[in-house]
Amino acid sequence: MIRPGPRRPALRARRLRRDAGFLAVGVPLHLALVPVWSWAATFTARTGHWKPAFQVAAVLVVLGAPLLTAVQRVRHRAFLGVDVAPPEPDPGPWSWAVAARQVSRWLSSAQTWRQVGYHLLLGPLLAAAELLVLAAAVAGLAGATAYGWAWAVPAPGRRGWLGYATQLPCYTLAGLLLLAALPWLAGATARGESRAAAALLGPSRSQRLQRRVEHLAESRTGLIEAVDAERRRIERDLHDGTQQRLVSLAVNLGLVLATTPDLPAGARTALAEAHLEAKDAIAELNDLVRGLHPAVLEDRGLDAALSGLAARLPVPVRLRVDLDERVPPGVESVAYFVVSEALTNVTKHAGATRTEVTVEQVGPVLRVNVTDNGLGGADPSAGTGLSGLARRVGSVDGSFHVTSPVGGPTTVTAELPCAR
Repeated sequence: MIRPGPRRPALRARRLRRDAGFLAVGVPLHLALVPVWSWAATFTARTGHWKPAFQVAAVLVVLGAPLLTAVQRVRHRAFLGVDVAPPEPDPGPWSWAVAARQVSRWLSSAQTWRQVGYHLLLGPLLAAAELLVLAAAVAGLAGATAYGWAWAVPAPGRRGWLGYATQLPCYTLAGLLLLAALPWLAGATARGESRAAAALLGPSRSQRLQRRVEHLAESRTGLIEAVDAERRRIERDLHDGTQQRLVSLAVNLGLVLATTPDLPAGARTALAEAHLEAKDAIAELNDLVRGLHPAVLEDRGLDAALSGLAARLPVPVRLRVDLDERVPPGVESVAYFVVSEALTNVTKHAGATRTEVTVEQVGPVLRVNVTDNGLGGADPSAGTGLSGLARRVGSVDGSFHVTSPVGGPTTVTAELPCAR
């Protein structure tokens, strides 16, 4: 059963109560610093010394701004459901030196002075707008109930008042018009305050963009890791499940051929073909598994995986892997596939007689270099496998370069950030 939602008048009344409460609570908060600068102005007028008054008032304003900002965040969240984002906390253990740096950074931050400007300069203006809206609410109620107030006057006085018949209808009409416009006035004022608070009390546009970029980078890293983990799972399932079944099938077919010499010629031919097809399927499945994620890469690392890859290549390969420790799995996988695709291109297209592969870690960067003495002329922009490698390298914020003049040599270079 679907229950009907709240009716529009009830929803409008609820929003009006919410906005009116929001504005009423905002008046004392926006006027909280008025006594500070009023005292400073009075002290200066009485004594003629403005420096001590200015210094004390400045300290009170700067110290009170963060507290008022925190209360404003609670107010916006409680009434409007709007989160005014706080500044990023500074991580690290606490110490006097760290505290001094944080205070210095806080005082020199543009966000701090935006908060001070909001509470010191914009606050009184917002309080005036809030008071006008609340005064309009009171005036509207008083005007709409003007006849009720008039009936509270004794009858002789009411009959002697000429405005009883001429002015009260105008008061009532004006009050009803104010009450009708009150939801729009309160909502517009609340939305204006919310935008001002988000712009001045929250992070700046550059800070929001930086947070967005960091969030996207984290999301992309998580997605890459999830895809890589799924690829490893598929590889294990194929290796431990489907591949083993094919091996068992091939073994059984071979046993039948070896142990049953009196089979008819047609049946023996069919079994032999099935046996050959099973072995071909095993070989293709091995290539597919290695293309997804070779098990040796996960078990023994990049050096062993590239050694096996170079051993299967028909072109002589000189391999040098210089790593102090294993790099992150995602970077390891990208490096392996860069070398694998580059060597596949050498075999299919380059016509090379010699290939050199170098993998080394230079600071926080893993540098992969594949050079061959083939025909050259490789173009990554032609939609070949090199363009796919460039996208894969870019997925981990790496750089990819191909140098391949006509006549060779061809050099494929990938630099992958590997800082943990």
